[in-house]
Amino acid sequence: MSAAREYGLDEEYTWPRPPVGGWTADDLDRLPNLPPHTELIDGSLVLVSPQTRFHTLAMRLFENALVRQAPDHLEAMREMAVRLDNRNRPEPDVLVVPIDADTGPRQTWFKPEDVVLAVEVVSDDSVERDREVKPRKYARAGVPHYWRVEECDGLPVVHVYELDPATVSYGLTGIHHKQLTLDRPFPIDIDLTAIGRRGSV
Repeated sequence: MSAAREYGLDEEYTWPRPPVGGWTADDLDRLPNLPPHTELIDGSLVLVSPQTRFHTLAMRLFENALVRQAPDHLEAMREMAVRLDNRNRPEPDVLVVPIDADTGPRQTWFKPEDVVLAVEVVSDDSVERDREVKPRKYARAGVPHYWRVEECDGLPVVHVYELDPATVSYGLTGIHHKQLTLDRPFPIDIDLTAIGRRGSV
């Protein structure tokens, strides 16, 4: 059986071949037929696995809470890319940016200096990227706040990090179960147990 048939692809289908030096951040807007939410890490395309129910509900919980609680000059949205540099364009699950970072309806990415908070919900296939690779890259790009969300007994556990400008790396400021209450980057209070209650997220 051919690889194309094994993966349910047309026999004429060919995988995109990377150029010498790898793909660039701008290539993501030009490559045809990329799966949704494809990321670029170190010049390589990263295809994400299908989302679990937990992942989807967690994104909804954090997006909705941040939309409600962000000050008027900021907005929260999910699944928008950040162009860290020419070889890295990850897509946080949720992010907070200034309202004036909006460049119009065709916008596909934000500059790292516009990102106030990046939130990654860990999936089985993203553990190493979300725990190690992305935090290093977000910190190096100057993103001041990073949350890593992991699942425990069906509920989100939020690992909260803040950028130390002296070391250009993140320091862990807390691990939050059941309730996430913070005063930075703005006052935030999220009932993490609400993820399982219909109509509450």
